[in-house]
Amino acid sequence: MKSKKVMIPLIAVVLLGLVAKFVLAKPAPEAKHKIDGSVYVLPKEFLLNLDDGRFAKLDVALVLAPGQSSAAAGGESAPAPPEGFGTLEQEAAVRDVVTDVVTDQSGDDLISAKGREKIKHEILMGIRSRTDVKVNDVLFPDVAVQ
Repeated sequence: MKSKKVMIPLIAVVLLGLVAKFVLAKPAPEAKHKIDGSVYVLPKEFLLNLDDGRFAKLDVALVLAPGQSSAAAGGESAPAPPEGFGTLEQEAAVRDVVTDVVTDQSGDDLISAKGREKIKHEILMGIRSRTDVKVNDVLFPDVAVQ
């Protein structure tokens, strides 16, 4: 009889613990992505003259906003883009913005991390103001200054 008196409260405590864990506990939060959107690498690299007489060779990638497609309008019947260009609908305008911003910079700006961040921000603002492409960030996967 004594063992029943001990077992019934023990079973009740275990059941209450399980109910609290599975019914009352908050669901696990969804995983937060570090990059919000898809990354589109402009297929043709840039070779640009800099403001200080040096040259820069760089690759540029865009973090496209969710819902922004990198496919050209027109579907499967659309003509192929020119050689060196990708499928981003307004890629020529994006390349123009990058060229305008980077050619106004010095080699030292592109070499320093702080300078690159400033240039990326200027490119981002230029793309947002001069094109319809929805971009969250600009990346420089490769940079060389000579």
